[in-house]
Amino acid sequence: MTPRSLRVVLGGLTALGLLAAAGCGSNPDAPDAAGATGLVLADAYEDPSLNPIAGYSETGYSKIYDGLVRAAPYQAGVLPAIEPALAAQLPQASADAREWTVSLRTGVTFHDGSAFDADDVVATYRAVLDPVSGSPLASSYEMLQAVDKVDASTVRFTLKYSYAPFDRRLMLGIVPAESVATPGPADASPLNEKPVGTGPYKLESWRKGSEMVLTANPDHWGGEPAVKKLTIILAPDDNTRTQRTAAGEFDGSWLPPKLAATFADRDGYEVVAHPSADFRAVSLPTGHPVTGDPAIRLALNHAVDRQAMVDNILAGYGKPAYTPIPEALGTFHNPQATFAYDPAKAGQILDAAGWVPGPDGIRVKGGQRAEFTLMYFPNETLRRDLSLAFTSDAKKIGIEVNLEGVDRPKFRPRIPQDAGLLGGGDNPYDPDTQVYALLHSTYAQYDANNPFRNPGAYRNDAVDAALDLGRRSIDPAERTRAYQDLQAELIKAPSAVMLAFLDHVYVVRTDGAFTGTVPVLEPHAHGTSWGPWWNVRDWKPRR
Repeated sequence: MTPRSLRVVLGGLTALGLLAAAGCGSNPDAPDAAGATGLVLADAYEDPSLNPIAGYSETGYSKIYDGLVRAAPYQAGVLPAIEPALAAQLPQASADAREWTVSLRTGVTFHDGSAFDADDVVATYRAVLDPVSGSPLASSYEMLQAVDKVDASTVRFTLKYSYAPFDRRLMLGIVPAESVATPGPADASPLNEKPVGTGPYKLESWRKGSEMVLTANPDHWGGEPAVKKLTIILAPDDNTRTQRTAAGEFDGSWLPPKLAATFADRDGYEVVAHPSADFRAVSLPTGHPVTGDPAIRLALNHAVDRQAMVDNILAGYGKPAYTPIPEALGTFHNPQATFAYDPAKAGQILDAAGWVPGPDGIRVKGGQRAEFTLMYFPNETLRRDLSLAFTSDAKKIGIEVNLEGVDRPKFRPRIPQDAGLLGGGDNPYDPDTQVYALLHSTYAQYDANNPFRNPGAYRNDAVDAALDLGRRSIDPAERTRAYQDLQAELIKAPSAVMLAFLDHVYVVRTDGAFTGTVPVLEPHAHGTSWGPWWNVRDWKPRR
């Protein structure tokens, strides 16, 4: 069985059952991870805060909070859909998309028993916009001029300019108005560790750096979940997490593709993959004498063998990436915007630009050696392996890349100077939310609070114009053309070296008591908040 013959969810035509078909045996040596009422899951990451104002669950992945809307099951080839959550119906836009009205569900309560209404929605979004909060999400809502209560079950958002995809910005978890009644820094709020939401699960306990336990909310507006308890174990090291999964300690886990593939023929386990807009790319700081050179940037894009990376490093779970807009965004994707894998052409580009091979084969121009540092997170095997492959491909055209494993706190301040193996696709439910902050020159100035926005300090007037048109136009055809043109421009003047869009890969035990997941397009964030468990609120006992 090859990895691509495993169950991979790349379309929305058939619901995905978590459990294997009848006849698939269980692992007789694996202990029962959770029993008949709960799940024990392993994750590689831990959110530092559980406060939406501080940036938690911007795309509605939290099981503790509900947003006004949430992601809907994925269907291939069309723009990802959303569906109402705390909204009673999808938000309604005015003709010019500058005013959005949201009717709210009634009878909803927070975990503390207080009633949910329009005051809570208004307070949540105003707290994000309040400079005193210092919310890292404030710039994501820079188009929002005001949010007001119309009545107890209706809220009106007024925008500074027309913004067609504003409904995609309404996934943020809603907090009680009382919790943000006193202005103050979001990073000092009690919500960071003691969240109060309306979601299908409540926080029972949290031992930071170790374990989080969530219990079902019996009063959830969607009904009490059948899965009564979720235990999330933090296991950051990929190899350790793989070993513990194989030992039967977990009902499921996110794993890098090559490690997940080792479970393909293991009795009692199944490999599940979800499509995503999550990409991996090499940032190219424009201020660096090598990575800032247009010829170097263009040559590197022709030098990398993306398909080999997908086949060998991702074990087939992904697609080559050339621009940040994936096929998953439907007609916004430009299939013509690609780079041919052509090392000879890459060499010609460098020759023409005056980068000539030195005695050791590394190119030199005006005394400047074609050499730079590439940082990656050392605990992530996938980023490490992609970095190694990129380094090898670059060396073949005479560019030396020095790899350095750098932990996140030290990685961030070095982004303006050194290349990094980065991920993206934080909010992939519209091309604007996928690429605006990544590419627009507004974000070219380094921001320590948001260091991954435009990490290469890329500036391109044509790209800015396309981004602004796509953001402000309410004509679907004009928006499509804007993003198609943007991708064509990125092929001429790349901002980075895009490598691949990942399928997020998970391993699950096949002897569990519940089933019911369906495919969803995942953002950059992954792990147990997404994967087969993204809609665990709707799972039912296996009969």
